[in-house]
Amino acid sequence: MNLPLEAVEQTLGMFAFLAIELTLLFLLISYLVGVLQHYIPASKIKSILSSKNGKGYVTAALLGAITPFCSCSTIPFLKGLLRANAGFGTMMVFLFASPLLNPIIIGLFAVTFSVKVATFYFAIAMGVSIVAGFLLEKFGFESAIKPEALVEAKSSCCGTSCCNSKPVNKWLQIWRSTWRDFKSVLPYLIGGIAIGSIIYGFVPTEFIANFASDDNPLAIPVAAVIGIPLYVRAEAVIPLSAALAAKGMGLGAVMALIIGSAGASLTEVILLKSIFRNKLIAAFLLVIITMAITAGFTYSLLF
Repeated sequence: MNLPLEAVEQTLGMFAFLAIELTLLFLLISYLVGVLQHYIPASKIKSILSSKNGKGYVTAALLGAITPFCSCSTIPFLKGLLRANAGFGTMMVFLFASPLLNPIIIGLFAVTFSVKVATFYFAIAMGVSIVAGFLLEKFGFESAIKPEALVEAKSSCCGTSCCNSKPVNKWLQIWRSTWRDFKSVLPYLIGGIAIGSIIYGFVPTEFIANFASDDNPLAIPVAAVIGIPLYVRAEAVIPLSAALAAKGMGLGAVMALIIGSAGASLTEVILLKSIFRNKLIAAFLLVIITMAITAGFTYSLLF
């Protein structure tokens, strides 16, 4: 178990790392989304990701699979989809699938475990994401999106410089919109990073392994729930999970921990509060936990 000084050092180190990484990611992805919105009409995005046909759900899942975003860096892309009036169900599919599926993660699964396990993980993550997106739209959860999240923040200058009447350069205009978006989520971002960093620094891996061993009948649900407060990208949690398995953690619990920690995090949940009402945030967490538990028990039975 870490000494208090070591825990503090780890907490501060993780806070600094996440603050820098997520700030840069948020600004970069927001800016790129702004550029895409400038060149790709909202009507085109809406037609591609329409919820009125099954292709839209599969397209959203595949889009998530090729975008190497972590759970937090999906938020600016999600805002872009909201403002482009993409289908609600397909948008939720992207939100679930993006942090869980990308070529790097699948490759790490294949190398760390096996190709069979990587294929199983891909099928579970994609399948549950598509079904969850469809059901959330079917049951009317779209109403839980905050109205302000659908509208891009406007400058008081209305597209002109505050100092003179010259039109603002389009790249500068996109940057100003990006910066306004960033400032609106900054309190949520800092709060989430702080909580996640404290958990990272003060909760030892031995604690997780002990509570999710094969001897514990609740090992898989415990691992799924424990994973969510940890802000660990899937690329990092897979090697970490291999080490936990060596310490006695059950393989089904390992799968649940990977999905729980990569699919959601406290930082992401806090960021989502700027977009979703509590009902939809609760549904989002329920989907991730259900996916993690289902994958864990199925994995234990098959492997």
